[in-house]
Amino acid sequence: MDYETASARTNSIRRFYKNLFIFAIFAVLLIPDDIFGEHIVQFRLFDRYTILGIWAFIILVKATKLFLFDSEWERNMIEKELRKEKKRIDY
Repeated sequence: MDYETASARTNSIRRFYKNLFIFAIFAVLLIPDDIFGEHIVQFRLFDRYTILGIWAFIILVKATKLFLFDSEWERNMIEKELRKEKKRIDY
């Protein structure tokens, strides 16, 4: 892995953890509001759990992209496709 790829991956991981931390803060603020029954925070358009669910899904997609389909996976897939092409040419 070259320096540019490593730097970009490090920045992506840092942004992911930052987003996860902000999500956790909002979840901690919104969920007890419903438990204690005070309803200090109210949304007119969406329910708070809908917003947290959509946000959690987006974070899950980012985590999958960041940790499962990283540059190593991409390089392996490119090499695999190149081997397929090579086998087709060689009769």
